[in-house]
Amino acid sequence: MQPDASGGGAADMSGAALHWRALESLYASAPINEMFRSRLEITGEGTSRITFDVEPDSFHAAGAAHGTIYFKMLDDAAFYAANTLVTDRFLLTTSFNLLLSKPIKGGTIVAEGRWVSGRRRVLVAEARLVDRDGDEVGRGTGTFMRSRIALSGLPGYSASKVVV
Repeated sequence: MQPDASGGGAADMSGAALHWRALESLYASAPINEMFRSRLEITGEGTSRITFDVEPDSFHAAGAAHGTIYFKMLDDAAFYAANTLVTDRFLLTTSFNLLLSKPIKGGTIVAEGRWVSGRRRVLVAEARLVDRDGDEVGRGTGTFMRSRIALSGLPGYSASKVVV
C-alpha cells in the first residue's frame, strides 16, 4: 500500500485527510505531550512523522537521551501510522520491541512511522529515529490492537480543531 502523496489541502479535505488532522489534534491534546517538545504530522495512509527536540533535561547520568525518549517517540510514530487505517477506534499498544543503535546527544530528532500489516483487530507498524545528521539512532516494531474506545468520544480527536 502506497502512502497518499497528495498531502490534502483546503481544496481537498477528504474523509481520510480529516481523520489524519484529527489524529494530529489528538496527539497534541494528550497531557503527556506537554512534557515533550514534539509535533506529529500524518504524512499519508499508514505513515507518520514526529519531530521532537532532545534537550539535557531528558538525559541520563552519562549525558545522552534516556531510553524512555526512544520508546515514547518510536511507539507514538508507529501507533499513529497504524491508527491512520482505523477511523473508529483508538488503538492500544500490546507489544513493542526496541533497538537503540546510537546515543542521542541532543538536537532535533525525527521519528518516522510506517504501517506494516493487519487491518482488522491487530495491526503491526514500525518506526525509526533519525538524528540531525541523517543517522538512524533507533528502531522499533509494535503490535497494536483495536480498543473499545471510540475515537469520536475523545475530546482531542476533533476535525473541528483542524486548521486548513
